[in-house]
Amino acid sequence: MATIPQNEARGNFGSLMGFVMAGAGSAIGLGNIWRFPYMTGENGGAAFLLIYLLFVVAIGVPVLFAELAMGRASQRNPVGAFTVLAPGSSWGWVGGLGVLTGFCILAFYSVVAGWTLGYLGMALSGTFAGPVDAERSGAIFGDFVADPAMAVGLCILFLTITAVVVRGGVQKGIQRTTSVLMPAFFALLVLLAGRSLTLEGAEAGVSFLFAVDFSKITPTVVVQALGQALFSLSLGMGAMITYGSYLDRKASMPLAGASVALFDTGIAILAGLIIFPALFASGADPSGGPGLVFVVMPTIFDAMPLGGVFAVAFYLLLATAALTSTISLLEVVVSYLVDERGIGREVAVWGTTAACAALAVPSALSLGAVSGLSELPGVGMGFLDLQNALWGNYALSFGALMICLFVGWRWGVQPALDEIGASGQPLPAGAVWGALVRFVCPVAVGGLLVYIVVTQNYF
Repeated sequence: MATIPQNEARGNFGSLMGFVMAGAGSAIGLGNIWRFPYMTGENGGAAFLLIYLLFVVAIGVPVLFAELAMGRASQRNPVGAFTVLAPGSSWGWVGGLGVLTGFCILAFYSVVAGWTLGYLGMALSGTFAGPVDAERSGAIFGDFVADPAMAVGLCILFLTITAVVVRGGVQKGIQRTTSVLMPAFFALLVLLAGRSLTLEGAEAGVSFLFAVDFSKITPTVVVQALGQALFSLSLGMGAMITYGSYLDRKASMPLAGASVALFDTGIAILAGLIIFPALFASGADPSGGPGLVFVVMPTIFDAMPLGGVFAVAFYLLLATAALTSTISLLEVVVSYLVDERGIGREVAVWGTTAACAALAVPSALSLGAVSGLSELPGVGMGFLDLQNALWGNYALSFGALMICLFVGWRWGVQPALDEIGASGQPLPAGAVWGALVRFVCPVAVGGLLVYIVVTQNYF
């Protein structure tokens, strides 16, 4: 296949580190700081972590490199990547699904991201300064998400902040912002983990996270861990295809991809080292579910020395993590509109943001503000939960499956390996990677999809 020249008009990351910060920012989001801890807490602690790490290496990283290779080889968005690499075929619809998935995930993700701003405001105002038991904390959260003006307003505010960053382009917007946010994010993460580990009784939380009880490894734990590995690395929705298209061909893709995966996994573990020692030190239940960071964590801030400062730093951390992910979600759609539709970046950014805000409103109102959206007739779940199930789980997994089949069987393992090694640094154990992409990854991800369709109780 002929080499496709770098498209300077689209923009590109100015350095390898710029890509790593942006790529890690995309992968590191609420999936690490919010979703990973409660999934770990619900699924046996260290048993879940062990299976999760195995899936990151065996499934997540191979799919990550497949997406990066597609992006850089094509120099296009998800739709354009499939079209360029398989001309005359109908594979472009898979890219279209990726763009749609990214758009719909951004719509409900921005609702939860807005919560982080609200809780940051409450932490700054001292809401958690008095005794906050589980009942009061639950009431605070319930009242907060049921306030329609608050829920919708914070969601739109978060989308607006995201749009301001993305409108600046690849280098002046995305790279510049993530290059500041990610080091600050990491420093804050380390400080919070250090503080949590010094609490009396924290060692029980460390044991929960790292002392594996193999009896807790069940089929459900295995499936949950695989789903988290895909969600955590932002796979299956075209984000890494899009960011890969901005990666210079002189940059080492093996180093770039490995760095993103290492940052993502390491930060998930650090998040566990913040939350679980604090939970066990206060005697809280680690299996607090999705409300862990919004309902359970506020109950322990007052009991901690300098708990108010810890609360502010914790929710600032959550908001930062959310922003680095919403940036990449919005960029997936904007890149498609710029590349395939010829729309200017400014119009693409604000048009997409407005449309996304409109779709986000039902999700924002589905947590108590509008009863009809809290449990949809015939569905058995609220609008936000439905969006999460359809797009954040089913579509994401299906997208990852189709990418494996495309790279492994349509585009080809060898062209992908050639692109990964275009800088002169080939991917170590390339044959193993090829076998994983062609056989192991499709079977694993396909099995995940079959399981959730048959049981209908995974999400």
